[in-house]
Amino acid sequence: MKITIVAGARPNFMKIAPITRAIKAAQDTGKRISYRLIYTGRQDDANLDASLFSDLDMKQPDGYLGISGHDHSEVTAAIMIAFEKELDNHPAQVVLVVDDLTATMSCSIVAKKRGLKVAHLIAGTRSFDMNMPREVNRTIVDAISDYLFTAGMVANRNLNQEGMIPDYIHYVGNILIDTVRYNRHRLLQPVWFSSMGLEKKGYLLLTLNRHDLLDKKQVLSALMQTVVDKSCGMPIIAPLHPYVQKAIKALEIDAPHLYILPPQSYLHFGYLINNAKGIVTDSGNIAEEATFLDVPCITLNSYAEHPETWRIGTNELVNEDPVVLATMLERLMHEEWKHTTLPDRWDGRTAERIVQTLINGELK
Repeated sequence: MKITIVAGARPNFMKIAPITRAIKAAQDTGKRISYRLIYTGRQDDANLDASLFSDLDMKQPDGYLGISGHDHSEVTAAIMIAFEKELDNHPAQVVLVVDDLTATMSCSIVAKKRGLKVAHLIAGTRSFDMNMPREVNRTIVDAISDYLFTAGMVANRNLNQEGMIPDYIHYVGNILIDTVRYNRHRLLQPVWFSSMGLEKKGYLLLTLNRHDLLDKKQVLSALMQTVVDKSCGMPIIAPLHPYVQKAIKALEIDAPHLYILPPQSYLHFGYLINNAKGIVTDSGNIAEEATFLDVPCITLNSYAEHPETWRIGTNELVNEDPVVLATMLERLMHEEWKHTTLPDRWDGRTAERIVQTLINGELK
């Protein structure tokens, strides 16, 4: 079985790395299975820092489609044309796609029209807001996939309610936890950590990525001021991409204990998550890692891709409400936060279940 695995952005690789290791393990037992890893972006993409693949203990992509841009339609068309050529040159039986990006949708459509099997990793997540491009992407991909790999029973229910074929739905668990478990003992303290006088559980970690939040300057200002005011002078460590740094600095917030830093490598950033007193973020992935690591997490969003993070995990949703954020920060600073209950199948064996399902599917 030849599998083409598609990555459309840096976070995809955190979920693909365990799959590549599971395929290698299957090969070592004599299974006839191989993969080709494709990145839809450029080889010189600044987001793919030199340490990423060594940190994740995986090889670099076998091919790059070289597509970049912000216009959804143009990027969709360019990826589809480039991916057609990729499959012409390197045929596959299965195309495995991750999450809900434009690249995910584009490559799924190409594969399906060529009569190939489509496997969707992290299927069934829903915001129920079709004004979100990612909701459109994930709904289309799920509708045409032959393997729907879900992380939780809520995702299963979503797919069942949408009339998906039950035999296509496979509850395999959260693939991101495979990566966290694999790398927990490999996390590295950044060289600047001690020189800044930081201590374990003695700082807040702040991350932001959502463009729609950054565009709301008054809302963003109120949220940032709340974090600063309610942190009780505790250092706020904020590794941010340049476009986020620019938006935060434009607010001109006076906060000597807010440290805006460049993005960190995977193992350094994992260390910061693992040792933070608490996290304020707009990232679903970070909320999942925080739940596994039992670190308090506040998410600046109205929904979570994996509701388990707030139902039984350490996550709390505050949307973009500074009043609710203030309440949660006060609870965090006063050691009144809930502890995690580890969700079902967050056991680090999700990739094994996925690969075994694909192998079994070929035998039918």
